[in-house]
Amino acid sequence: MKKLTFILPALLFIVVSCSVQPENESSQWRGPNRNGIYNESNLLKEWPENGPELLWSFEGLGYGHGSVAVANGRVYVTGIADTLNSQGTLFVFNQENGSLLWEKVYGPDWGVNFHGPRSTPTISGDYIYIESGIGKVYCLDKTNGNEIWSVDFKKDLGADTIQFGFSESVLVDGDNLICVPGGKENNVVALNRYTGNLVWSSPGVGEIATYSSPMNFIHNGQKMVVAMTSGSVMGFDANTGEMFWRVHQFQDNKIHANTPVYKDGKLLVCSASRRDSSGLVLFQLSDDGREVQVLWRDNRILNLMGGQIFMDGYIYTSNYQKKDWRVIDAANGEMILQNKDFGGGIVIYSDGLFYAYSEREGEIALFEASPENIRLISKFEIPLGDKEHWAHQVINNGILLVRHGNALMAYNLRES
Repeated sequence: MKKLTFILPALLFIVVSCSVQPENESSQWRGPNRNGIYNESNLLKEWPENGPELLWSFEGLGYGHGSVAVANGRVYVTGIADTLNSQGTLFVFNQENGSLLWEKVYGPDWGVNFHGPRSTPTISGDYIYIESGIGKVYCLDKTNGNEIWSVDFKKDLGADTIQFGFSESVLVDGDNLICVPGGKENNVVALNRYTGNLVWSSPGVGEIATYSSPMNFIHNGQKMVVAMTSGSVMGFDANTGEMFWRVHQFQDNKIHANTPVYKDGKLLVCSASRRDSSGLVLFQLSDDGREVQVLWRDNRILNLMGGQIFMDGYIYTSNYQKKDWRVIDAANGEMILQNKDFGGGIVIYSDGLFYAYSEREGEIALFEASPENIRLISKFEIPLGDKEHWAHQVINNGILLVRHGNALMAYNLRES
C-alpha cells in the first residue's frame, strides 16, 4: 500500500525557495560534478536529537537501491513495486510537499539478487535517462515519462550480463550520453542523447561492465571521460572515444562501485580488495591527459560503494561496514586522522560539513572534518524503509532526501 505523509508548518519556506529554481535545472549522480559535493548554503550546523524536521515521506516505491534525482522542484526515483513481473516504475514527486505527481512503468528491471533498480535517473533538459538493471537505457519525456528512445546493451551492443545487474548512472556530456555496456566491441560508448544513435564506441579491453558510473572533466583543455570495467580504469577522449590509457584495478567479485573523482590533474579511485592492484589509489595525469601514473596506493582502505570526498588536498572516506572514518593526505596517502564514532558508509559534503549514511546501522550523521579534527555533531536513525542502506543521500534546495528501500524521506536542513 502506498502511503504519503507530510508536515504542513514546514512548507512555507519550501514554496519560497522552490520559486527561484531555474526552469531547466539538470541533475547528475552524486551532485553537479559527480564528486559528492553539493553547492548549498545556510544549512543547519547541528540537528535535534531525533534528526532534522521530517517534511514528508512516501512508502510505496517497492524494491530498489537507486538514489533520487532532483530538478525543477521535482524528485525522480525508480522502484519495482510488483516483484511478480519485475516491471520498473519511475515515480515523480513535488519537492515542496511530497505529493506524487505521476508514475510510469518504463520496462523490466532487475528481479534476481537484491531486487530492484540500482542506478539513479539523470535529468537533462526535457529528458529523463534511466538505465535498468538488465541493461537497457531509456530516454523518457520529462513531462509524462513516455519513451522517446531506448537502447538494449545486450541486443544492440553485444554486452554480457553482470552478476548483480547494471548499476551505473548514465552521464550526460553535452549532446552525448556516456554509457559502459562492457561489450567486447562496444565497451564504452557515447550515444546521441536525443536519438540514441551511436556517436562513438571504444572496445576498451573487452572486459564486462562493473557497477561504477563514468565521469567527465576538462584537463588542460582536453575533454576526457574516465570509466571502469571489471578490471580496469580507463581514460578516453570525450569527443572521439579514443582510449588514452588503461590501469588494472582488481576487486575479488569484480565490483567497482565507486565513481572516480578528478581534482587538479589527479584522479582518485577506490575498490574494496587487499590485492596489490586495488584499494585506494591516486593517479597523476600527464599534461595532455594521454598518460597516467600511480602516485600512491593503499590497499588497506576498503570502501566498496560509499564514495570519497576529495578537496583542499585531503581525502575523506570510511572503511567498508566499519566504524572507521579517515582523513588522508592526498600528497602521500598517509592517514592524518581517524574516528570510530559512527558507522562506515556513504559520504557527501555541503556547506562546510559532511553527511554520512552508515550501511549497517542505518543512521545519518552530520560531522565536521579537517586535517585537525573529525567530530561527530549529530546523528539519527532512519525511521522508514527496509532492506539494505545503499542509496546515496542527496541534498537539494535545503532538503536532505534519503531513499531506503520502499521509502523516501525528505528532511529540512535550512537554518531558517
